Order: sequence, then structure tokens, then C-alpha cells
Amino acid sequence: MLFVDSPGRQRTRLRWATPLLLLVCSVSALVLALLDAPAREALLQRWGAVSAASADWRVLLQADRIGGLFSALGLHASASHLIGNLIFLLVFGLPTERALGPWRLLLLFVLGGALANFAAAVSMDRPDRVILGASGAVSVLIGAYLALYPRARLGVVLPLGLWLQFVRMPASVLILLWALMQLLFTWAGPSFGAVAWWAHLSGFLIGLCAALALRGRLQREARLRR
Repeated sequence: MLFVDSPGRQRTRLRWATPLLLLVCSVSALVLALLDAPAREALLQRWGAVSAASADWRVLLQADRIGGLFSALGLHASASHLIGNLIFLLVFGLPTERALGPWRLLLLFVLGGALANFAAAVSMDRPDRVILGASGAVSVLIGAYLALYPRARLGVVLPLGLWLQFVRMPASVLILLWALMQLLFTWAGPSFGAVAWWAHLSGFLIGLCAALALRGRLQREARLRR
């Protein structure tokens, strides 16, 4: 199933933040691919977000650990991991940037993603697991999209036998189903140790709350630009 953004079109400011994030993640993946296995593993261990026991969450705020909550956003464990995040970043990042503007989107992506990594780091089944990827930050943008475009519709490509069917559905329905899946997988996911489900869920809630708090200001700014 493929999500395709389809909110109403309008003349907007230049959107450069989402392409920049796509570029950073892609270049990081290329650099990792060019390293030999020991060097790649050392880099991921150094710049990834390392989990901690929930009772010891303060260690994540130490000088040698806090940076990993941010730098992990640009690192991905595999090509499929990278491509999945880039697709969702493209689909939800561009319309969200249209409403927020590039600087707010960057701030939301980086700070919200770091907070989502923090939530994942204290909820892992054991300490010293390495958390990688922009999934938490992309989930922030999904939550923000829902708050900013609550009545938008998304196109979904469904495989029906030998045919692909394009169906338009309310974004709220699809996104809330996705969020419910993240919640279920935090408790029953078969890959809990390999996927930071709590980063997805907490990122979604961070983005939703942040965009709801900003919505009034954004509406006033939009009226002034008319």
C-alpha cells in the first residue's frame, strides 16, 4: 500500500527543508556503504542513540550520549530502512513544510525526532541497543500533517489481484489506523528489539500536539500573507 499526498494545491513559499533532509539521509547512507564493516559498525555505535534502562534515563542526557539522539536521525541500518523513511518523509514532509515553513519543519523534525529517540531508548527491552533512523522524526511529521490537514484525503494504491486500484480515503482514517498499529506493536510486535515502535508512537504524538499548538498562529500568518 502506497500513500500519495493529495491536499489542495496553493501557491506557497519555496520548500527546501524536506529536500535537504532527504539529501542528508541519502548522503549518510552512501558514506556508510563506502565503509568497510568494522568502520561502519564503529560509526553506528558512536553516532547512534544507545538505549538505557528506564531507571537510568538520565545517562541519555550526558554529554557523550545526548548527541546520539540527534545524529541517529540521519543513519539507517539498511537500504530498505532508508527507502521506507524517505518515501514517508517526501509524502508527509512537503505538505507539512507548506504549512509550517522550512525552519519550523527542520526544528520539529530534529527536536521531535530526538525526543522520539529518547522515548525509544528508555523503553527498549534491554540497555545498550543502538537506535538508528529517521522513523521517529518522520512520525513527528505524520502527526503534524494530521493536525494541519485533518480533512485532507490521501490516495492509496491497493493491489487487488492482478490490478492496482487507486482509492482516495480520508487522511485521518489512514493515519489513525497507522498509529493504532504502532501502539499494538509496542506491546506485541514480533520485532520489538529490531524496530523502535515507541519512537514511532511518541513521535506521532509529539508532532500532533506541536502542530495543534501552532495551528492558530499559522492561520493568522496565512491571513496576513493574503
